[in-house]
Parts: sequence; C-alpha cells; structure tokens
Amino acid sequence: LTLMSESLRNDGRIWVPKSLDETRAAADIPESERDYYLERKYPSYGNLAPRDIASRAAKQVCDEGLGVGPGGLGVYLDFSEATQRLGINVIRERYGNLFDMYNRITGEDPYKVPMRIYPAVHYTMGGLWVDYNLMSTIPGLFVGGEANFSDHGANRLGASALMQGLADGYFVLPMTVGDYLAKHRQSRVTLDHPAVAEAINEVKARNQKLLSINGKRTVDSFHRELGKIMWEYCGMARTDASLRKALSLIAPLREEFWQNVKVPGENNELNQELEKAGRVADFIELGELMCRDALQRNESCGGHFREEYQTPEGEAQRDDSGYQYVAAWKWEGAKTAQTLVKEPLDFEYVHPSQRSYK
Repeated sequence: LTLMSESLRNDGRIWVPKSLDETRAAADIPESERDYYLERKYPSYGNLAPRDIASRAAKQVCDEGLGVGPGGLGVYLDFSEATQRLGINVIRERYGNLFDMYNRITGEDPYKVPMRIYPAVHYTMGGLWVDYNLMSTIPGLFVGGEANFSDHGANRLGASALMQGLADGYFVLPMTVGDYLAKHRQSRVTLDHPAVAEAINEVKARNQKLLSINGKRTVDSFHRELGKIMWEYCGMARTDASLRKALSLIAPLREEFWQNVKVPGENNELNQELEKAGRVADFIELGELMCRDALQRNESCGGHFREEYQTPEGEAQRDDSGYQYVAAWKWEGAKTAQTLVKEPLDFEYVHPSQRSYK
C-alpha cells in the first residue's frame, strides 16, 4: 500500500467494489459493480475532496469490509479513464516518477492496474495569521512552517510541508527574527541567571536519569508502541471508549519507559540515542495530552472526528456554541492531569459556518 498523494488524485479515480465478498481482480470488475464513493458522496468535488474528508471516507469503506488488497486495508486509485482520455504519454509525463516508485514497492504496474492506497493520519492545519516577516499579531512572536496560514489555508497542500519548514527555517526567520531583535534589544540574560540555571539543571538531570536506567527495551520499541496506540485509538476517527483505552495504555507505558529503557552512550558527547530518548519521553506526554484534549471535545470538526458526533450522512457534526474558544493546557507534572485554560472567541463579522462538499 502507498500513501494517498494529492497530485495523483488530480487524474485518478478512487473506488472500491460494491460487493463485500469480491475476489476478482480490479480489471475484471465491471463499472456497474464499482463504487466511486467520493464522486457519489461529494459530487461537487469528487476525487479532489479535501484530504481529511477523503481519508475518513477511505477508512469508512474499509471498516465496512469493502477494502481491497491484503487485510482489506486499501482502496483503488484508478488511472484507466485518464489514460484513455489523455494518452499514456501524458500520464507518464505527469506521474512517471510516482508510478515507478509504486511499481518498485509493490511489483504492480499502475499503468495497467489500479494502485492500492490507504490514507495516513492527516490533520487540518489552518494556521496563525502572520505578516510579511512571519510575525503574528503578538509583537515578537514569530510563526514558522505549517503553524502559520501563509501556504496552507484550511488544509495542508500536498508535498509542501517540508518545503515550507525549510524555507521559513533556513531563509526567512533567520533574517526577520534577527532584524527584530536588533531593533528591540533587551538586557542580556546571562548563564548564571536563576531561570537559565534551573533549565540547564533540569536537562542535565533528565539526561543522567535516562542514561542510568540501563533497562532492556530500546527507545525505538517504546516509540513504536506509543505510535501504535495513537494510531489505533486516537487516529482519524476517535470515540469516547477508544480515547479512554489509549489513556489506560499510555500511563503504564510511561512507567515502564522510565524504569526499563536502555540508552547507550555517554552524556558528554554527541549521543543521538539520548536525544531520541528525550523526544520519545516528550512524545509520551504529548500523546496523553492529545487524548485528553480529544476526550473533552464532544464534537467533530476538521481533523478531530468523534464518531459519536456525526450527521446521519456521516459528516462532521460541530458544536460552535460549546467550543467557541481558544485553549491551552497548563502542565501540572507527569503524574497530574493538566489544566485546560480557555479564552472565549467572539466573531463580530465572519461567523462560524458548517462546510459542505456536496
């Protein structure tokens, strides 16, 4: 299986067999027995429905038992109609490199048979407003990469995530942040400042703790286990039960991590395993926070889809009156529930409205 590509969806048509017990090859299934479900559900957008909508729809048909390929975890991305309409040379010019990669991975020729794809988890991005220098409405607060609105709008553009991160990080922010600091010079914070000393000591203590555990499990094994928990219970579609399940699994995983992780190497040299361990420790806390945040949000909106909150047609059911605020979670410690801090939002001119791709 391969990830759904936005560029491939320009000309490919997505479908699954209509029959639950279909065993024929894709080419042997007649048109009348194919469900082009994106075109059926979203006639105005069809195969170009936004990524979060298309991803959730693919998961739904697979959950219903209509998926294709090993395990039934795929849908077809078919270029036969586009090839007939445009010619194989045009298709090869547009998608040849992607087709070649798919062929090497699967051994199947997408010029002759439909691709089998399945969506990864994707999130609507939105992003904060920034000016030409990537500074937000808060003086001195700069926003780079996908966190700002500049390239993405409401949904991430295909293949632009890394590009924007590199462009902002390498070229834009070093110039604009430096210029801002030069014009707003403050008194210098020295290394012996109490806050600096406290931060340095905390990092040193955590590094020493990670190195001293000398357990039996690798950092990667904890990373994989947490990723599996997040994918299965806090993925494209969540429920109250699945989120509570995730929380019940993350807590003991954290305990085992701090008792049984093995981090080789030393603290006085470049140690990528130590760096990775610190990031996984942070990922555990972030994963738990994501689950808690999703659990208290009893609505569906954008990349957050709670199965209990959907319309009869399976679309996201929002609750603008109940969740019309901006929020942040206050850290209260590893074994203490974080505190949700809210600030109400007032819309005077542009009011929230439900989107539709019908």
